[in-house]
Amino acid sequence: MMGPALNCIVSSLQRSGTWINSLIAALTLGGQQLFSSFIFRCPCQAGKNFYYGSAFLLIPALILLAAGYALRSQMWTISSDYCCHCAPPHRRIGLLERKLACLRFFSITGRALIAPLTWLVATLMTGTYYECAASEFVTVDPYPVFDNISAGEREEILAGFPCCKSAPSDVVLVRDEVALLHRYQSQMLGWILITLATVITLVSCCLVRCCSPLTSLQHCYWTHHLRNEKELFEQAAEQHSRLLITQRMRKLFGFVPGNEDVKHIRIPSCQDWKDISAPSLLCVGDDLQGHYSFLGGQLDEANEESTPGGIELKP
Repeated sequence: MMGPALNCIVSSLQRSGTWINSLIAALTLGGQQLFSSFIFRCPCQAGKNFYYGSAFLLIPALILLAAGYALRSQMWTISSDYCCHCAPPHRRIGLLERKLACLRFFSITGRALIAPLTWLVATLMTGTYYECAASEFVTVDPYPVFDNISAGEREEILAGFPCCKSAPSDVVLVRDEVALLHRYQSQMLGWILITLATVITLVSCCLVRCCSPLTSLQHCYWTHHLRNEKELFEQAAEQHSRLLITQRMRKLFGFVPGNEDVKHIRIPSCQDWKDISAPSLLCVGDDLQGHYSFLGGQLDEANEESTPGGIELKP
């Protein structure tokens, strides 16, 4: 059993998002290790190493960034409420509300960047992808062993360095030095990326707090308000939709699923099936009431208790 202090720490981490961010970073590191161990195989061919290594270095980071945006429900809320102009506006958006939306967008961006930055840092610190991509562009002019080798053969030899192919002893020494050089360059890029991400994060947090129209206490309250609003809305929406669907089911079939005391069922007509099969949208157009369900939206309420077309169930 966890003590009260540990429970308080865990709940605080969960509320602040640190728990989720740490989990995302850990899963990204695990995925990177799996890619490096079981999937990535440098082709070691001139003209292919750069594209193959760069693809494994950058494309997963871009996919993780897109997924980080797509999996944030707040991102879709912002895009539909403030950025989409396909539909006519139904309300006027004030300047304060736009500033708050910008703050939410920067917060979402910071969280979405965790996974791609973790991927880039992990791959650069490992150096495997960078070594494959940069193997064709290393300068070997200082090494006399390559003086009597043509340019085409030199490219093939350099492209084969990441695969540790069998080579003469003097070429092996050059390969080891080139590998150390690539490891140094890759890890230095990784440390530069970590430094830039840290500085940008710190500066962004300071700018957001300085430019925010809210005080510190208001920002704290606003954060709790958004979280509670989402939780309560989801609970209310689920309960409301279940009650509404229950009424539609009763109108269509004459009983409610789960009710053991069923004495009457209704046989839907052909028109009923056509009506419930027609797609309907939520509050679109000039209809003040809106359509909230496929089920029984066109059913006649007067038929709810009618017996024609129904079957009496006798105990």
